[in-house]
Amino acid sequence: MPYRTMGWIHAKIARRLREQTGQGTVEYVGLMLLLATLLTGVVAAAGGLRGGGIAQEVAKTLKETISSVGEQR
Repeated sequence: MPYRTMGWIHAKIARRLREQTGQGTVEYVGLMLLLATLLTGVVAAAGGLRGGGIAQEVAKTLKETISSVGEQR
C-alpha cells in the first residue's frame, strides 16, 4: 500500500511539472514584446520633435545596453 501511494504521488508531481514546461519562456517573450512596443512608441514620439535628439539618445542607449549583454564586469 505505501508503495502504491508513493507511486501515485510521484506520478502526480511529475505530471504537474510537465504541464508548466515552457511557461517561463512565454512570459519572457511577452515581456520583451511589451518593452519593444513601449520603446518604439517613445522613439516614434520623440522623432516628431525638432532635432530628434531624444530619439537618437534613446537609440544610442538601447544599442549600448544590448551590446553590453553578456559582458563580464
